[in-house]
Amino acid sequence: MDRLGGGDGSLGGGGGIPFVSEWSAAAGQRYQHFLDKATPFVLRRWGALCVVALVYVLRVGFFVQGFYVVSYGLGIYILNLFIAFLSPQVDPEIQELVDGGSDDAPLLPTKSSDEFRPFVRRLPEFKFWYSLLKALCIAFVMTFFSMFDVPVFWPILLFYWVVLFTVTMKRQILHMIKYKYVPFSFGKQRYTGKKGSSADDLTTLPKD
Repeated sequence: MDRLGGGDGSLGGGGGIPFVSEWSAAAGQRYQHFLDKATPFVLRRWGALCVVALVYVLRVGFFVQGFYVVSYGLGIYILNLFIAFLSPQVDPEIQELVDGGSDDAPLLPTKSSDEFRPFVRRLPEFKFWYSLLKALCIAFVMTFFSMFDVPVFWPILLFYWVVLFTVTMKRQILHMIKYKYVPFSFGKQRYTGKKGSSADDLTTLPKD
């Protein structure tokens, strides 16, 4: 009995649980480190996402030809993410109620050539990409389980999703027009500080 319950914890001391927790913590740190290193590579990240989406479309549309309910749910989730990506972090309607419609309320960026004001999204670009990637991977895994393949007439789901997308985007565009904000920074004037004097500039200075 003493050997089974010895102080080394090899069998009965519960030493396996700390090992699992340490391993999971180390794996989580390595995974987060990988995400942090991938953050500045925007084009590569979205290119990889397009490849994953293409693989999912090929599997659902050509190989298994099913799981349309899963695809419909994925489409609804993507639409919600896209609306959050286009929306400001602070809703102008709520901001208008809080500020009482005063002229001193902070304005969102517009198309004018005034001072550049960055657009703060409700859902940042990286979280938008990461949520899309996770949703595609989960939906892809679900296509390997037949219980998620609910028989349905897929053109109805596609038509309903198109109608929902049209109505939602129309509401979002009207919201953008009403409060005069643009969710993108293309074409806006940016101001950068003066660059420090380089070594070449110092060599051109007149001598005493």
